[in-house]
Amino acid sequence: MNQLPPVTKAFLLACVGVFCAFVLLPPQWKLVFELWPLQSGLFLPWQPVTYALLHGDVMHLFFNMLGLWMFGSELERVWGPKRYLQMLLASVLTAAAAQLVFTLLIGSNAPTVGASGALFGLLLSFGMLFPDRIIMPLFPPIPMKAKYFVALFGTLELLMGLSGGGGIAHFAHLGGMLGAYLLIRYWRTARRR
Repeated sequence: MNQLPPVTKAFLLACVGVFCAFVLLPPQWKLVFELWPLQSGLFLPWQPVTYALLHGDVMHLFFNMLGLWMFGSELERVWGPKRYLQMLLASVLTAAAAQLVFTLLIGSNAPTVGASGALFGLLLSFGMLFPDRIIMPLFPPIPMKAKYFVALFGTLELLMGLSGGGGIAHFAHLGGMLGAYLLIRYWRTARRR
């Protein structure tokens, strides 16, 4: 844990700590922090941030924290804590916005939880910064360049989202990627001025 950069470490510890806290707290407490659709009557203004600290189960938490460690650590070392935190927030907020629009369009009243939108933003960022870096995903365990891995995951998210989703917030994932893309484009444009 001492090798983790500070923001990555803090976000990882916050997600694990919140997960453990909600195991001990009554379930109704979680309702206040989940991202509820606008039409549900349960939406509160802080939920577009707090939902990212919550996770549905241990596997959801594990895979998000694994991705945070794999991609976030290196990005924070390259960008520094301030820019990295900006990227995390941009990805979390655009993931929330995409999910809120999607649930409004389909009339869903199901809440959203998890740092996956932020993780997908980090994944896209990693692919843009290190496109030719070889990575070994868990599924499928085939070495591939980061740019192909990102394109494959983005395409899969879109296809699964359009096919119904199966209880996974695929459009939140895509929203996180969009936020990361827009922020990187903004940074690159601002640097050229």
